[in-house]
Amino acid sequence: MIKDSKTAILIFAHSAAYEAKIKTFQNSKAVFESLQKRTLQLVQNTQLPFFLFTEQNQVGDSFAERFVNAIQSVYDLGYQSVITIGNDTPQLTSKQLLKAHEELLANHSVIGKSKDGGFYLLGIKKEDFQPELLLQLPWQKQTLSNSLCNLLELQSSSVTHLKTLADLDTYNDIFDFVNSFKKVYAALNQLLNQLVFEANQIITHVEEKRTSVFLTYKFNKGSPLVY
Repeated sequence: MIKDSKTAILIFAHSAAYEAKIKTFQNSKAVFESLQKRTLQLVQNTQLPFFLFTEQNQVGDSFAERFVNAIQSVYDLGYQSVITIGNDTPQLTSKQLLKAHEELLANHSVIGKSKDGGFYLLGIKKEDFQPELLLQLPWQKQTLSNSLCNLLELQSSSVTHLKTLADLDTYNDIFDFVNSFKKVYAALNQLLNQLVFEANQIITHVEEKRTSVFLTYKFNKGSPLVY
């Protein structure tokens, strides 16, 4: 990993308890506790400094204000680049965070779009950060990520797009995510069963050959040895 003391990761998310109140489905608190723990772990794996902003320390009347103010707070600590993420994107990896870090070092802005039209990651340098313009974006609407991309392209020399991922906002999101893994598991299980079947066929064939050779071998039955 490239050593860098000027880039920080900002985890901008509600606590698991708060998420469970606004996204009500069965075992929602346990789900978001697990997601939050996983997010912290993958961020720690990058070895980059990070800050967690929940409803307890976010400042502002709207989501946009709280988000922009959180980013500004990190810049105010002396950092020159910020990578912002939430805690509801289970497919996000440390590798993607490090990729965003590398792109920022190359003076590129970074965005990871969500399938619902939002974004799960924003990497932005201090000189490209324009709070008043960010506040004017269509927050929490399906056109947000495209509008943000247009803004970044006007401010930055280059914008890097990470793979589009799904975030978990509703029960249907959870269901679709789990279902996709079930399909992958079923396909892998089928492949494994086929490989085991073919391996058994080969072993059976080899054993039959060995038995056949053993039975057809003519042993030399000479006179017994006399001592």
